Amino acid sequence: MKNRIIYFLIIGFFSLLTSCGTSKSKHHKPDITAFNNTKPVVTKISDSAFVSGKNSFLKNKQGLWELYVEGDPLEIGLNTGALTDSLLQKQQRIFFSKITDFIPSKFQQKLLRSFLNWYNRKLYLNVPNEYQTEIYGVSEYSSDEFNNIAPKYQRGLYLHGAHDIGHALQDLALVGCSSFAAWNEKSEDGNLILARNFDFYVNDAFAENKIIAFIKPKEGFPFMMVTWPGMIGAVSGMNLEGLTVTINASKSKIPLSAKTPISILTREILQHAKNLDEAISIAKKRKVFVSESIMVGSANDNKAILIEVSPDKMDVYDVANSDQLICSNHFQGDAFVADKRNLEQITNSHSEYRFERMQELLSENPKVNPEIASEILRNKEGLKNISLGFGNEKALNQLLAHHGIIFKPKEKLVWVSANPFQLGEFVCYDLNLIFSENQVHTKSFQQENLNIRKDPFLETATFQNFKNFKIEDHKIDSLLKKKENTSLEFLQHYQSLNPDYWVVYYKAGLYFYQKKEFAQAKINFEKALNLEITTIPDKEKIEKYLKKVKRKLR
Repeated sequence: MKNRIIYFLIIGFFSLLTSCGTSKSKHHKPDITAFNNTKPVVTKISDSAFVSGKNSFLKNKQGLWELYVEGDPLEIGLNTGALTDSLLQKQQRIFFSKITDFIPSKFQQKLLRSFLNWYNRKLYLNVPNEYQTEIYGVSEYSSDEFNNIAPKYQRGLYLHGAHDIGHALQDLALVGCSSFAAWNEKSEDGNLILARNFDFYVNDAFAENKIIAFIKPKEGFPFMMVTWPGMIGAVSGMNLEGLTVTINASKSKIPLSAKTPISILTREILQHAKNLDEAISIAKKRKVFVSESIMVGSANDNKAILIEVSPDKMDVYDVANSDQLICSNHFQGDAFVADKRNLEQITNSHSEYRFERMQELLSENPKVNPEIASEILRNKEGLKNISLGFGNEKALNQLLAHHGIIFKPKEKLVWVSANPFQLGEFVCYDLNLIFSENQVHTKSFQQENLNIRKDPFLETATFQNFKNFKIEDHKIDSLLKKKENTSLEFLQHYQSLNPDYWVVYYKAGLYFYQKKEFAQAKINFEKALNLEITTIPDKEKIEKYLKKVKRKLR
Protein backbone atom coordinates (compact mmCIF):
# COMPACT_ATOMS: atom_id res chain seq x y z
CA MET A 1 0.00 0.00 0.00
CA LYS A 2 2.77 2.41 0.94
CA ASN A 3 4.60 1.67 -2.33
CA ARG A 4 1.44 2.37 -4.30
CA ILE A 5 1.00 5.73 -2.61
CA ILE A 6 4.64 6.68 -3.29
CA TYR A 7 4.16 5.59 -6.90
CA PHE A 8 1.25 7.97 -7.35
CA LEU A 9 3.15 10.76 -5.62
CA ILE A 10 6.01 10.34 -8.08
CA ILE A 11 3.62 10.24 -11.03
CA GLY A 12 1.99 13.39 -9.69
CA PHE A 13 5.32 15.12 -9.25
CA PHE A 14 6.46 14.52 -12.80
CA SER A 15 3.04 15.30 -14.21
CA LEU A 16 3.24 18.60 -12.35
CA LEU A 17 6.26 19.57 -14.41
CA THR A 18 4.31 19.24 -17.62
CA SER A 19 0.81 20.18 -16.55
CA CYS A 20 -0.22 23.55 -17.95
CA GLY A 21 -3.38 23.44 -15.80
CA THR A 22 -1.49 23.58 -12.51
CA SER A 23 -0.50 27.21 -12.83
CA LYS A 24 -4.10 28.25 -13.45
CA SER A 25 -5.39 26.42 -10.38
CA LYS A 26 -2.65 27.84 -8.14
CA HIS A 27 -3.58 31.40 -9.06
CA HIS A 28 -7.34 30.98 -9.37
CA LYS A 29 -9.69 33.05 -7.20
CA PRO A 30 -13.50 32.89 -7.17
CA ASP A 31 -15.59 35.66 -8.69
CA ILE A 32 -16.74 37.71 -5.67
CA THR A 33 -17.88 40.85 -7.50
CA ALA A 34 -21.58 40.20 -6.87
CA PHE A 35 -21.16 39.80 -3.13
CA ASN A 36 -20.74 42.02 -0.08
CA ASN A 37 -17.04 42.10 0.84
CA THR A 38 -17.40 44.21 4.00
CA LYS A 39 -15.18 42.78 6.70
CA PRO A 40 -17.21 41.87 9.81
CA VAL A 41 -16.60 43.44 13.19
CA VAL A 42 -16.67 40.87 15.99
CA THR A 43 -17.68 41.76 19.53
CA LYS A 44 -16.38 39.48 22.28
CA ILE A 45 -19.08 38.85 24.88
CA SER A 46 -16.95 36.36 26.83
CA ASP A 47 -14.20 33.84 26.21
CA SER A 48 -16.84 31.54 24.70
CA ALA A 49 -19.32 33.93 23.09
CA PHE A 50 -18.83 36.23 20.09
CA VAL A 51 -21.24 38.33 18.03
CA SER A 52 -21.02 40.07 14.65
CA GLY A 53 -24.30 41.76 13.73
CA LYS A 54 -26.93 39.00 13.45
CA ASN A 55 -24.18 36.37 13.42
CA SER A 56 -22.96 34.61 16.56
CA PHE A 57 -20.62 31.96 17.87
CA LEU A 58 -20.82 30.49 21.37
CA LYS A 59 -19.91 27.43 23.34
CA ASN A 60 -22.71 25.70 25.22
CA LYS A 61 -22.41 23.94 28.56
CA GLN A 62 -21.99 20.56 26.87
CA GLY A 63 -18.88 21.86 25.08
CA LEU A 64 -20.41 22.16 21.61
CA TRP A 65 -19.81 25.35 19.63
CA GLU A 66 -22.95 26.83 18.07
CA LEU A 67 -22.45 29.02 15.00
CA TYR A 68 -25.18 31.15 13.41
CA VAL A 69 -24.42 32.99 10.14
CA GLU A 70 -26.53 34.44 7.35
CA GLY A 71 -26.16 36.34 4.09
CA ASP A 72 -24.64 35.83 0.66
CA PRO A 73 -21.78 33.32 0.19
CA LEU A 74 -19.05 35.87 0.91
CA GLU A 75 -20.84 37.24 3.97
CA ILE A 76 -21.30 33.71 5.30
CA GLY A 77 -17.63 32.90 4.69
CA LEU A 78 -16.26 36.10 6.15
CA ASN A 79 -18.45 35.94 9.25
CA THR A 80 -17.65 32.27 9.76
CA GLY A 81 -13.93 32.99 9.47
CA ALA A 82 -14.04 36.08 11.70
CA LEU A 83 -16.06 34.38 14.44
CA THR A 84 -14.08 31.13 14.45
CA ASP A 85 -10.61 32.44 13.56
CA SER A 86 -8.68 31.15 16.60
CA LEU A 87 -10.26 27.71 16.34
CA LEU A 88 -9.73 27.70 12.58
CA GLN A 89 -6.00 28.24 12.98
CA LYS A 90 -5.79 25.66 15.75
CA GLN A 91 -7.65 23.08 13.66
CA GLN A 92 -5.29 23.51 10.73
CA ARG A 93 -2.31 23.00 13.04
CA ILE A 94 -3.88 19.77 14.32
CA PHE A 95 -4.58 18.51 10.81
CA PHE A 96 -1.20 19.35 9.32
CA SER A 97 0.65 18.00 12.35
CA LYS A 98 -1.10 14.69 11.72
CA ILE A 99 0.21 14.72 8.15
CA THR A 100 3.69 15.35 9.53
CA ASP A 101 3.26 12.32 11.81
CA PHE A 102 2.29 10.20 8.79
CA ILE A 103 5.06 11.58 6.57
CA PRO A 104 8.00 12.76 8.71
CA SER A 105 10.40 12.97 5.75
CA LYS A 106 10.85 16.55 4.50
CA PHE A 107 11.50 15.24 0.99
CA GLN A 108 8.30 13.20 0.95
CA GLN A 109 6.37 16.18 2.34
CA LYS A 110 7.67 18.29 -0.53
CA LEU A 111 6.72 15.53 -2.93
CA LEU A 112 3.25 15.42 -1.40
CA ARG A 113 2.80 19.19 -1.81
CA SER A 114 3.80 18.91 -5.46
CA PHE A 115 1.42 16.02 -5.92
CA LEU A 116 -1.49 17.88 -4.29
CA ASN A 117 -0.96 20.87 -6.57
CA TRP A 118 -1.08 18.57 -9.56
CA TYR A 119 -3.90 16.36 -8.34
CA ASN A 120 -6.10 19.33 -7.44
CA ARG A 121 -5.44 21.16 -10.71
CA LYS A 122 -9.09 20.80 -11.77
CA LEU A 123 -10.69 21.07 -8.34
CA TYR A 124 -11.73 24.69 -8.82
CA LEU A 125 -13.57 23.73 -12.02
CA ASN A 126 -15.74 21.28 -10.07
CA VAL A 127 -16.75 23.39 -7.08
CA PRO A 128 -19.66 25.85 -7.60
CA ASN A 129 -18.65 29.50 -7.32
CA GLU A 130 -20.92 30.08 -4.31
CA TYR A 131 -18.93 27.53 -2.28
CA GLN A 132 -15.57 28.69 -3.63
CA THR A 133 -16.60 32.17 -2.49
CA GLU A 134 -17.54 30.95 0.98
CA ILE A 135 -14.25 29.06 1.29
CA TYR A 136 -12.44 32.21 0.15
CA GLY A 137 -14.18 34.23 2.88
CA VAL A 138 -13.26 31.71 5.58
CA SER A 139 -9.68 31.44 4.29
CA GLU A 140 -9.11 35.16 4.82
CA TYR A 141 -8.84 34.29 8.51
CA SER A 142 -6.47 31.33 8.06
CA SER A 143 -2.95 31.48 9.42
CA ASP A 144 0.01 32.28 7.17
CA GLU A 145 1.84 29.48 8.99
CA PHE A 146 1.14 26.92 6.28
CA ASN A 147 1.57 29.06 3.18
CA ASN A 148 4.46 26.77 2.21
CA ILE A 149 1.83 24.09 1.54
CA ALA A 150 -0.40 26.33 -0.54
CA PRO A 151 -1.80 29.90 -0.42
CA LYS A 152 -4.65 30.36 2.05
CA TYR A 153 -7.56 30.09 -0.40
CA GLN A 154 -6.10 27.15 -2.32
CA ARG A 155 -5.30 25.47 1.00
CA GLY A 156 -8.89 25.91 2.14
CA LEU A 157 -10.13 24.45 -1.14
CA TYR A 158 -7.70 21.50 -0.92
CA LEU A 159 -8.82 20.69 2.62
CA HIS A 160 -12.36 20.16 1.37
CA GLY A 161 -11.05 17.34 -0.76
CA ALA A 162 -8.81 15.90 1.98
CA HIS A 163 -11.21 13.09 2.87
CA ASP A 164 -11.71 12.25 -0.80
CA ILE A 165 -7.97 12.31 -1.59
CA GLY A 166 -7.05 10.15 1.40
CA HIS A 167 -9.88 7.79 0.50
CA ALA A 168 -8.82 7.63 -3.15
CA LEU A 169 -5.07 7.27 -2.63
CA GLN A 170 -5.13 4.80 0.23
CA ASP A 171 -8.32 3.04 -0.84
CA LEU A 172 -9.24 3.57 2.78
CA ALA A 173 -12.72 4.24 4.15
CA LEU A 174 -11.64 6.92 6.58
CA VAL A 175 -15.30 7.54 7.23
CA GLY A 176 -16.38 4.07 8.38
CA CYS A 177 -19.86 5.21 9.31
CA SER A 178 -23.05 3.42 10.27
CA SER A 179 -26.48 4.94 9.57
CA PHE A 180 -30.11 3.92 9.53
CA ALA A 181 -33.58 5.33 8.93
CA ALA A 182 -37.08 4.22 9.95
CA TRP A 183 -40.55 5.42 9.00
CA ASN A 184 -44.23 4.41 8.90
CA GLU A 185 -44.68 1.20 10.91
CA LYS A 186 -41.04 1.11 11.98
CA SER A 187 -40.97 4.47 13.80
CA GLU A 188 -42.78 5.21 17.03
CA ASP A 189 -45.03 7.95 15.57
CA GLY A 190 -44.95 6.92 11.90
CA ASN A 191 -42.75 9.89 11.00
CA LEU A 192 -39.27 9.49 9.53
CA ILE A 193 -36.35 9.20 11.95
CA LEU A 194 -32.69 8.88 10.94
CA ALA A 195 -29.49 8.35 12.92
CA ARG A 196 -25.82 7.96 12.15
CA ASN A 197 -22.32 7.76 13.61
CA PHE A 198 -19.70 9.81 11.78
CA ASP A 199 -16.58 7.74 12.41
CA PHE A 200 -14.08 10.16 10.89
CA TYR A 201 -10.98 10.11 13.09
CA VAL A 202 -7.87 12.24 12.75
CA ASN A 203 -6.99 12.30 16.46
CA ASP A 204 -8.72 13.16 19.73
CA ALA A 205 -7.81 16.85 19.44
CA PHE A 206 -9.46 17.13 16.01
CA ALA A 207 -12.89 16.31 17.47
CA GLU A 208 -12.61 18.62 20.49
CA ASN A 209 -14.10 21.67 18.77
CA LYS A 210 -17.23 20.40 17.08
CA ILE A 211 -19.34 23.12 15.52
CA ILE A 212 -23.11 22.96 15.08
CA ALA A 213 -23.54 25.45 12.24
CA PHE A 214 -26.91 27.09 11.55
CA ILE A 215 -26.76 28.84 8.19
CA LYS A 216 -29.37 31.09 6.60
CA PRO A 217 -28.26 31.73 2.99
CA LYS A 218 -29.75 34.35 0.69
CA GLU A 219 -30.36 31.61 -1.87
CA GLY A 220 -31.60 28.19 -0.85
CA PHE A 221 -33.04 26.83 2.37
CA PRO A 222 -31.80 27.57 5.90
CA PHE A 223 -30.04 24.52 7.29
CA MET A 224 -27.90 23.08 10.08
CA MET A 225 -24.87 20.84 9.84
CA VAL A 226 -22.23 19.40 12.15
CA THR A 227 -18.78 20.51 11.12
CA TRP A 228 -15.37 21.69 12.35
CA PRO A 229 -13.43 24.96 11.94
CA GLY A 230 -12.71 25.71 8.27
CA MET A 231 -15.10 23.08 6.88
CA ILE A 232 -18.05 24.39 4.83
CA GLY A 233 -18.95 21.03 3.30
CA ALA A 234 -21.73 18.91 4.77
CA VAL A 235 -21.16 15.50 6.35
CA SER A 236 -24.34 15.47 8.50
CA GLY A 237 -27.13 18.02 8.20
CA MET A 238 -30.81 18.94 7.84
CA ASN A 239 -32.55 21.89 6.21
CA LEU A 240 -35.73 23.74 7.12
CA GLU A 241 -37.70 21.65 4.63
CA GLY A 242 -36.82 18.57 6.67
CA LEU A 243 -34.35 17.17 4.14
CA THR A 244 -31.31 15.41 5.66
CA VAL A 245 -27.96 14.28 4.27
CA THR A 246 -25.27 11.98 5.67
CA ILE A 247 -22.34 10.31 3.91
CA ASN A 248 -20.84 6.82 4.12
CA ALA A 249 -17.58 6.04 2.29
CA SER A 250 -17.30 2.96 0.10
CA LYS A 251 -14.61 1.21 -1.94
CA SER A 252 -13.10 3.52 -4.54
CA LYS A 253 -10.79 3.40 -7.51
CA ILE A 254 -8.06 6.02 -7.90
CA PRO A 255 -8.95 8.76 -10.41
CA LEU A 256 -6.36 10.92 -12.14
CA SER A 257 -7.63 14.25 -10.85
CA ALA A 258 -9.90 15.74 -8.21
CA LYS A 259 -13.53 16.35 -9.11
CA THR A 260 -16.31 17.58 -6.81
CA PRO A 261 -15.57 16.79 -3.13
CA ILE A 262 -18.38 14.69 -1.73
CA SER A 263 -19.01 17.13 1.13
CA ILE A 264 -19.54 19.96 -1.38
CA LEU A 265 -22.09 17.87 -3.28
CA THR A 266 -23.95 17.07 -0.06
CA ARG A 267 -23.81 20.74 0.97
CA GLU A 268 -25.43 21.67 -2.36
CA ILE A 269 -28.17 19.09 -1.81
CA LEU A 270 -28.70 20.29 1.75
CA GLN A 271 -29.00 23.94 0.74
CA HIS A 272 -30.98 23.59 -2.48
CA ALA A 273 -33.20 20.47 -2.30
CA LYS A 274 -36.56 20.14 -0.58
CA ASN A 275 -37.38 16.54 -1.51
CA LEU A 276 -35.79 13.33 -2.77
CA ASP A 277 -36.30 14.07 -6.47
CA GLU A 278 -34.52 17.41 -6.18
CA ALA A 279 -31.65 15.76 -4.27
CA ILE A 280 -31.23 13.16 -7.01
CA SER A 281 -31.30 15.86 -9.69
CA ILE A 282 -28.47 17.78 -8.00
CA ALA A 283 -26.40 14.62 -7.56
CA LYS A 284 -26.68 13.83 -11.27
CA LYS A 285 -25.09 17.19 -12.16
CA ARG A 286 -21.80 16.58 -10.35
CA LYS A 287 -18.81 14.35 -11.04
CA VAL A 288 -17.22 12.99 -7.87
CA PHE A 289 -13.82 11.34 -7.43
CA VAL A 290 -14.58 8.78 -4.73
CA SER A 291 -17.28 6.21 -4.08
CA GLU A 292 -19.82 7.24 -1.49
CA SER A 293 -23.32 6.43 -0.26
CA ILE A 294 -25.34 9.56 0.47
CA MET A 295 -28.32 8.83 2.71
CA VAL A 296 -31.01 11.41 2.02
CA GLY A 297 -34.08 11.64 4.24
CA SER A 298 -37.08 13.76 3.41
CA ALA A 299 -39.98 14.95 5.55
CA ASN A 300 -41.92 15.74 2.38
CA ASP A 301 -41.57 12.11 1.22
CA ASN A 302 -41.50 10.58 4.73
CA LYS A 303 -38.79 8.13 3.72
CA ALA A 304 -35.08 7.85 3.02
CA ILE A 305 -33.04 6.68 0.04
CA LEU A 306 -29.38 6.12 -0.78
CA ILE A 307 -27.76 8.01 -3.64
CA GLU A 308 -24.75 5.83 -4.45
CA VAL A 309 -22.07 7.63 -6.42
CA SER A 310 -18.68 6.65 -7.82
CA PRO A 311 -16.30 8.22 -10.34
CA ASP A 312 -17.96 6.17 -13.10
CA LYS A 313 -21.63 5.81 -12.25
CA MET A 314 -24.51 6.63 -9.95
CA ASP A 315 -27.45 4.64 -8.62
CA VAL A 316 -30.44 5.35 -6.40
CA TYR A 317 -31.23 2.65 -3.86
CA ASP A 318 -34.87 2.92 -2.85
CA VAL A 319 -35.58 0.08 -0.49
CA ALA A 320 -38.68 -1.86 -1.56
CA ASN A 321 -41.43 -3.15 0.73
CA SER A 322 -39.75 -1.96 3.90
CA ASP A 323 -40.02 0.88 6.39
CA GLN A 324 -36.33 0.97 7.23
CA LEU A 325 -33.05 1.68 5.45
CA ILE A 326 -29.59 0.65 6.67
CA CYS A 327 -26.23 1.84 5.40
CA SER A 328 -22.63 1.00 6.32
CA ASN A 329 -19.74 1.14 3.85
CA HIS A 330 -20.77 -0.86 0.81
CA PHE A 331 -23.20 -0.25 -2.02
CA GLN A 332 -26.60 -1.95 -2.25
CA GLY A 333 -28.03 -0.75 -5.58
CA ASP A 334 -28.29 -2.79 -8.80
CA ALA A 335 -25.63 -0.71 -10.58
CA PHE A 336 -22.98 -1.99 -8.13
CA VAL A 337 -24.26 -5.50 -7.44
CA ALA A 338 -21.47 -7.10 -9.52
CA ASP A 339 -18.87 -4.37 -8.95
CA LYS A 340 -15.54 -5.99 -8.07
CA ARG A 341 -14.46 -3.34 -5.57
CA ASN A 342 -17.82 -3.38 -3.84
CA LEU A 343 -17.76 -7.17 -3.55
CA GLU A 344 -14.26 -6.98 -2.08
CA GLN A 345 -15.48 -4.40 0.42
CA ILE A 346 -18.32 -6.66 1.55
CA THR A 347 -16.00 -9.67 1.86
CA ASN A 348 -12.90 -8.15 3.40
CA SER A 349 -14.02 -5.19 5.52
CA HIS A 350 -16.16 -4.78 8.63
CA SER A 351 -18.97 -3.09 6.67
CA GLU A 352 -21.20 -6.15 6.29
CA TYR A 353 -20.81 -7.04 9.97
CA ARG A 354 -22.02 -3.60 11.10
CA PHE A 355 -24.84 -3.77 8.56
CA GLU A 356 -26.03 -7.07 10.07
CA ARG A 357 -25.67 -5.69 13.59
CA MET A 358 -27.95 -2.76 12.72
CA GLN A 359 -30.47 -5.20 11.28
CA GLU A 360 -30.31 -7.22 14.49
CA LEU A 361 -30.80 -4.21 16.77
CA LEU A 362 -33.61 -2.76 14.67
CA SER A 363 -35.41 -6.11 14.73
CA GLU A 364 -35.18 -6.02 18.55
CA ASN A 365 -36.72 -2.51 18.56
CA PRO A 366 -39.84 -2.60 16.36
CA LYS A 367 -40.70 1.07 17.01
CA VAL A 368 -37.75 3.49 16.84
CA ASN A 369 -37.73 6.81 18.73
CA PRO A 370 -34.81 9.19 19.45
CA GLU A 371 -33.85 7.45 22.71
CA ILE A 372 -33.76 4.02 21.04
CA ALA A 373 -31.79 5.50 18.13
CA SER A 374 -29.19 6.86 20.56
CA GLU A 375 -28.87 3.45 22.23
CA ILE A 376 -28.24 1.81 18.84
CA LEU A 377 -25.60 4.41 17.93
CA ARG A 378 -23.89 3.83 21.28
CA ASN A 379 -23.96 0.03 21.08
CA LYS A 380 -20.51 -1.50 21.62
CA GLU A 381 -21.31 -5.21 21.32
CA GLY A 382 -21.14 -7.49 18.30
CA LEU A 383 -23.69 -9.83 16.73
CA LYS A 384 -25.70 -11.72 19.33
CA ASN A 385 -24.27 -9.29 21.89
CA ILE A 386 -20.82 -10.87 21.95
CA SER A 387 -18.01 -8.79 23.41
CA LEU A 388 -15.79 -7.31 20.69
CA GLY A 389 -13.37 -5.43 22.90
CA PHE A 390 -13.56 -1.66 22.98
CA GLY A 391 -12.49 0.16 19.83
CA ASN A 392 -13.23 -2.73 17.50
CA GLU A 393 -14.38 -1.39 14.12
CA LYS A 394 -16.98 -4.14 13.90
CA ALA A 395 -18.92 -2.29 16.60
CA LEU A 396 -21.42 0.43 15.75
CA ASN A 397 -19.81 2.44 18.52
CA GLN A 398 -16.10 2.23 17.77
CA LEU A 399 -15.29 4.81 20.46
CA LEU A 400 -13.76 7.19 17.93
CA ALA A 401 -16.75 8.94 16.31
CA HIS A 402 -16.47 12.63 15.53
CA HIS A 403 -20.20 12.78 16.30
CA GLY A 404 -23.44 10.89 16.48
CA ILE A 405 -26.59 12.57 15.17
CA ILE A 406 -30.34 11.87 15.15
CA PHE A 407 -32.91 13.61 12.92
CA LYS A 408 -36.69 13.95 13.16
CA PRO A 409 -37.27 15.75 9.83
CA LYS A 410 -41.01 16.44 10.02
CA GLU A 411 -40.63 18.06 13.44
CA LYS A 412 -37.37 19.82 12.33
CA LEU A 413 -35.65 18.40 15.41
CA VAL A 414 -32.03 17.23 15.51
CA TRP A 415 -29.91 15.75 18.30
CA VAL A 416 -26.10 16.07 18.23
CA SER A 417 -23.78 14.19 20.59
CA ALA A 418 -21.45 16.07 22.90
CA ASN A 419 -17.93 14.78 23.58
CA PRO A 420 -16.58 12.26 23.94
CA PHE A 421 -17.56 10.48 20.73
CA GLN A 422 -21.33 9.81 20.78
CA LEU A 423 -21.27 9.11 24.51
CA GLY A 424 -21.98 12.64 25.76
CA GLU A 425 -25.40 14.18 26.05
CA PHE A 426 -27.35 14.31 22.78
CA VAL A 427 -28.22 18.00 22.55
CA CYS A 428 -31.53 18.82 20.85
CA TYR A 429 -32.13 21.71 18.44
CA ASP A 430 -35.40 22.91 16.88
CA LEU A 431 -34.77 24.44 13.44
CA ASN A 432 -38.18 26.12 13.36
CA LEU A 433 -37.24 28.16 16.45
CA ILE A 434 -33.64 28.81 15.47
CA PHE A 435 -34.53 30.30 12.10
CA SER A 436 -37.45 32.36 13.42
CA GLU A 437 -37.04 36.12 13.37
CA ASN A 438 -37.22 36.58 17.15
CA GLN A 439 -34.45 34.13 18.05
CA VAL A 440 -31.87 35.38 20.57
CA HIS A 441 -28.33 34.65 19.35
CA THR A 442 -26.45 35.25 22.59
CA LYS A 443 -27.51 32.07 24.38
CA SER A 444 -27.54 28.39 23.45
CA PHE A 445 -30.14 27.33 20.87
CA GLN A 446 -30.68 23.94 22.53
CA GLN A 447 -34.01 22.60 23.76
CA GLU A 448 -32.82 21.26 27.12
CA ASN A 449 -36.06 19.47 27.95
CA LEU A 450 -35.61 17.28 24.86
CA ASN A 451 -31.93 16.40 25.38
CA ILE A 452 -30.97 12.74 25.67
CA ARG A 453 -28.80 11.98 28.71
CA LYS A 454 -25.17 10.98 28.39
CA ASP A 455 -24.25 7.32 28.21
CA PRO A 456 -23.86 5.80 31.72
CA PHE A 457 -20.81 3.98 30.33
CA LEU A 458 -18.91 7.26 30.77
CA GLU A 459 -19.03 6.86 34.56
CA THR A 460 -17.69 3.31 34.64
CA ALA A 461 -14.25 1.97 35.50
CA THR A 462 -14.36 0.16 32.15
CA PHE A 463 -14.41 3.47 30.28
CA GLN A 464 -11.47 4.72 32.35
CA ASN A 465 -9.65 1.51 31.44
CA PHE A 466 -10.35 2.18 27.77
CA LYS A 467 -8.90 5.70 28.06
CA ASN A 468 -5.79 4.22 29.66
CA PHE A 469 -5.68 1.53 26.99
CA LYS A 470 -5.42 4.19 24.27
CA ILE A 471 -2.40 5.69 26.02
CA GLU A 472 -0.71 2.31 26.43
CA ASP A 473 -1.60 1.35 22.86
CA HIS A 474 0.42 4.32 21.58
CA LYS A 475 3.30 3.21 23.83
CA ILE A 476 3.35 -0.32 22.44
CA ASP A 477 3.20 1.02 18.88
CA SER A 478 6.30 3.07 19.64
CA LEU A 479 8.02 0.06 21.24
CA LEU A 480 7.32 -2.07 18.17
CA LYS A 481 8.48 0.62 15.77
CA LYS A 482 11.74 1.23 17.64
CA LYS A 483 12.14 -2.47 18.60
CA GLU A 484 12.67 -1.49 22.22
CA ASN A 485 12.34 -3.71 25.29
CA THR A 486 9.57 -3.64 27.86
CA SER A 487 8.49 -5.71 30.84
CA LEU A 488 6.09 -8.62 30.94
CA GLU A 489 4.14 -6.65 33.56
CA PHE A 490 3.60 -3.81 31.07
CA LEU A 491 2.22 -6.19 28.44
CA GLN A 492 -0.06 -7.91 30.95
CA HIS A 493 -1.36 -4.56 32.20
CA TYR A 494 -1.92 -3.40 28.61
CA GLN A 495 -3.97 -6.51 27.86
CA SER A 496 -5.97 -6.25 31.09
CA LEU A 497 -7.24 -2.80 30.08
CA ASN A 498 -9.09 -4.20 27.05
CA PRO A 499 -9.05 -7.99 27.43
CA ASP A 500 -11.62 -8.89 24.75
CA TYR A 501 -9.92 -6.91 21.98
CA TRP A 502 -7.86 -9.01 19.58
CA VAL A 503 -5.37 -6.19 18.99
CA VAL A 504 -3.83 -6.42 22.49
CA TYR A 505 -2.78 -10.04 21.86
CA TYR A 506 -1.70 -9.43 18.28
CA LYS A 507 0.64 -6.58 19.32
CA ALA A 508 2.02 -8.60 22.23
CA GLY A 509 2.59 -11.42 19.75
CA LEU A 510 4.50 -9.04 17.48
CA TYR A 511 6.62 -7.90 20.42
CA PHE A 512 7.60 -11.46 21.33
CA TYR A 513 8.17 -12.32 17.66
CA GLN A 514 10.63 -9.40 17.39
CA LYS A 515 12.40 -10.67 20.51
CA LYS A 516 12.51 -14.21 19.10
CA GLU A 517 10.47 -15.48 22.05
CA PHE A 518 8.43 -17.65 19.73
CA ALA A 519 6.56 -19.69 22.35
CA GLN A 520 5.10 -16.51 23.86
CA ALA A 521 4.39 -15.13 20.39
CA LYS A 522 2.46 -18.32 19.55
CA ILE A 523 0.31 -18.05 22.70
CA ASN A 524 -0.62 -14.45 21.94
CA PHE A 525 -1.32 -14.96 18.23
CA GLU A 526 -3.60 -17.89 19.11
CA LYS A 527 -5.45 -15.77 21.66
CA ALA A 528 -5.97 -13.06 19.05
CA LEU A 529 -7.38 -15.59 16.56
CA ASN A 530 -9.94 -16.77 19.13
CA LEU A 531 -11.45 -13.28 19.29
CA GLU A 532 -13.53 -11.27 16.81
CA ILE A 533 -10.92 -9.90 14.40
CA THR A 534 -11.92 -6.78 12.50
CA THR A 535 -11.25 -7.79 8.88
CA ILE A 536 -10.30 -10.83 6.80
CA PRO A 537 -6.89 -9.32 5.86
CA ASP A 538 -6.15 -8.74 9.56
CA LYS A 539 -7.01 -12.35 10.35
CA GLU A 540 -4.89 -13.66 7.48
CA LYS A 541 -1.94 -11.55 8.65
CA ILE A 542 -2.06 -13.13 12.13
CA GLU A 543 -2.42 -16.62 10.65
CA LYS A 544 0.76 -16.03 8.62
CA TYR A 545 2.64 -14.97 11.74
CA LEU A 546 1.36 -18.04 13.57
CA LYS A 547 2.62 -20.34 10.80
CA LYS A 548 6.03 -18.65 10.99
CA VAL A 549 6.36 -19.10 14.77
CA LYS A 550 5.25 -22.73 14.55
CA ARG A 551 8.00 -23.38 12.03
CA LYS A 552 10.49 -21.64 14.33
CA LEU A 553 9.44 -23.90 17.22
CA ARG A 554 9.91 -27.16 15.38
